[in-house]
Amino acid sequence: MAIFNRVYCPKCRKGRNVYNDALCFKCSGCGIQAAIKSNEKNYYIEYRAEGIRRREKIGSSKVLAETVLKKRLVEIAEGKFLDKKQKFKIKFENFADEYLKLHSKVNNKSWYRSDAVYIRILKRSFSGKYLHEITPHLIDQFKQERASEVSPATVNRNLACLKSIFNKAITWEKFTGNNPMKQIKLFKENNQRMRFLEQEEIAKLLVNSKTYLRSIIVIALNTGMRRGEILGLKWRDVDIKRNVLYLHNTKNGEKREVPINEQVKTSLINTRRNPNSEYIFCKKDGSPIGDIKKSFLTALRKSGIKDFHFHDLRHTFASQLVMSGIDLNTVRELLGHKSVQMTLRYSHLSPNYKSRAVDVLSKKMDTIWTPSIKSEKVFNDHVVAS
Repeated sequence: MAIFNRVYCPKCRKGRNVYNDALCFKCSGCGIQAAIKSNEKNYYIEYRAEGIRRREKIGSSKVLAETVLKKRLVEIAEGKFLDKKQKFKIKFENFADEYLKLHSKVNNKSWYRSDAVYIRILKRSFSGKYLHEITPHLIDQFKQERASEVSPATVNRNLACLKSIFNKAITWEKFTGNNPMKQIKLFKENNQRMRFLEQEEIAKLLVNSKTYLRSIIVIALNTGMRRGEILGLKWRDVDIKRNVLYLHNTKNGEKREVPINEQVKTSLINTRRNPNSEYIFCKKDGSPIGDIKKSFLTALRKSGIKDFHFHDLRHTFASQLVMSGIDLNTVRELLGHKSVQMTLRYSHLSPNYKSRAVDVLSKKMDTIWTPSIKSEKVFNDHVVAS
């Protein structure tokens, strides 16, 4: 039974519990001596109930912490202690299914490619456990195991889904207490990864792709459209006369017109139309194609292309434009970026774009600071006379 402060070293940020009344400590990480300021007090109480060590965060008042601890001890002695976390005994897998049905499917257009996949992974580790039994320690174990299988970015997506599940459980009053994900640190990600295909790789990929996949790849390479945007295309979205595709459901929620070239037009014209479907790319029963991962990976393997994802076709589109001398703002508009900041990642592919910019300025300003013939003659006459 104890009262302590949870503190963090001001130098190395290592956390520790301080039980002494002097409110000072020596960091075991870097060895510095530090004291807890009055505005940094963060009292916890610690006790055992039902054979389990329990801790509760109280706040900055030690008097309140002492009062709550006495109350808990009385409740335990009288057999009236009730762990609030166990008020709702809900299995993780059951709530995850409810989350998927009532939240993901309603709010996430690509739920079947994101949340549905993440939840299937989470169930492998947490099925059979009640929500209140999923602790930060268990989550860290999951994080470590998952990191040995996939990239840090994928692990972070899994953890983000778990955090959202607990937040929704709290909102729906199915779980009381703090979200256990609050204490979990995510991996650092390299968001600047950019892989694009060279011309010979593009040729190999198209040759080794199935007919329907080849059309999808051609559209991606020539428009920079995202996979979901392409697979969601309907025949009514195509305007051959104006050479435009109309996108109604984009990532940022805004409608967008995408210009198309002859390669895209030819690809669309050669795509066989299913009389029972409004979708351009669909299955035999008319339903839209939801996933092309397997066929795309097969095409990559046959082409000998490694470390490449479908989204990298979008990078290839942008990269080829920049290397062809197209200005970054035009590339931004074609990609549908709201801000040019996202497009700047491609600027290094055009090593002379800065030089071209100052050359344009030089030509514009030449008439201002370059002396005219008449002015130059007057200047020279003045020099000679002097």
